This record gives sequence, C-alpha cells and structure tokens, in this order.
Amino acid sequence: MFTGIIEAVGELKKLKSEGTNITFTFNAPFTNELKVDQSLAHNGVCLTVIDIQGNDYSVTAIDETLQKTNVGKLQIGDKVNLERCMSAIGRFDGHIVQGHVDETGIVTNILEQDGSWLYDFEYSADSQNITVEKGSICINGTSLTVFNSGTNIFRVAIIPYTYENTIFHTLKVGDVVNLEFDIVGKYIRKMMNK
Repeated sequence: MFTGIIEAVGELKKLKSEGTNITFTFNAPFTNELKVDQSLAHNGVCLTVIDIQGNDYSVTAIDETLQKTNVGKLQIGDKVNLERCMSAIGRFDGHIVQGHVDETGIVTNILEQDGSWLYDFEYSADSQNITVEKGSICINGTSLTVFNSGTNIFRVAIIPYTYENTIFHTLKVGDVVNLEFDIVGKYIRKMMNK
C-alpha cells in the first residue's frame, strides 16, 4: 500500500522487451535502500524490484500493465515519480493508494497562477470511474485533491513543492497520465450498482 506522497524522481536508463513484457532499469537516489522483491510505485504503478546493480534497479511490467498505464510509453531518459510502499510505523500523509492504476487520462489544460499551477484532466466518458469535489485522486502516483469535478473531467492545484519535486513540471497539454481513483469511492460505486 502507498500514500501518494512522492519520495523521489527516478530516471529510466534501459528497457528490454521480453515477449509481451518489458523490463525497465531505473536510477534512483534510494536504490541502495531497496531490496529484491520490494514493491515500488512508478508513476503510481506498483512494480516489483527484480534486480539491483549499483545505483540502478530493474522492474518488469506485464502486457496488462503496459496496456492500461503510461509506463509502456516511457523512453530512455524519461523521469518517473517514485514511492516506496508504506511503512507500518510511518505517517499516513496522503490517502490510501494501492498502486493499481484504473485508467489513463489526458492533460487538457495547465494554468500558472502566480506561484501555483492548475491542471485539468479528462478521462474516458465510458468508464464508471468518478471523482467528487474535494475527494482524493492519484495522478502518476501523486495524492491530490479534486475540484471542478465533472462527469469525466476534474482539476487539481499544484503547489510549488509538488511542482518541483515530482514530474508535474514536465507535463504538457496532451500528455497521458496514470489515474487511480479513490478506493472508498470505488467500493461505494460497486455497492450502489448492485
């Protein structure tokens, strides 16, 4: 389980196709603290560390993950938001994040507002995923608060710290992002649909 509080930004150093899977090798500032078989969120996608070599570590994404997230679009040199799984003795700073991306969305607008930024997103009108005003959303692994919630659109505000210490500063209109909707909302939606 994760909280959506990004610890670091990693850089993709190498990728290798293996059948329908892709193994990604990243460099991260906390690689020396990782261990094989550890869960690590990459842009909000939970992947398992399979190898560690110096400051680099590797993870493998299966076809299902590649089809439903933006990790399959990564290229060497791209940056990703990283979060290690939550420690049982740590603080719970964000919201409950599983690292299981529900779908991707598109950045539709970015507005700079004198030191902060507003980002608008759109996701599939056919999906049953929902946002609610002042509810939680996880975008590329970052826990954020929704406002201007619509049928398949929403907005978030980004403070300077988040802008500078995540990959939000690299996003542009048209970019694809990973979205994990609030788990409590998903359970309520499922119960209401019965």
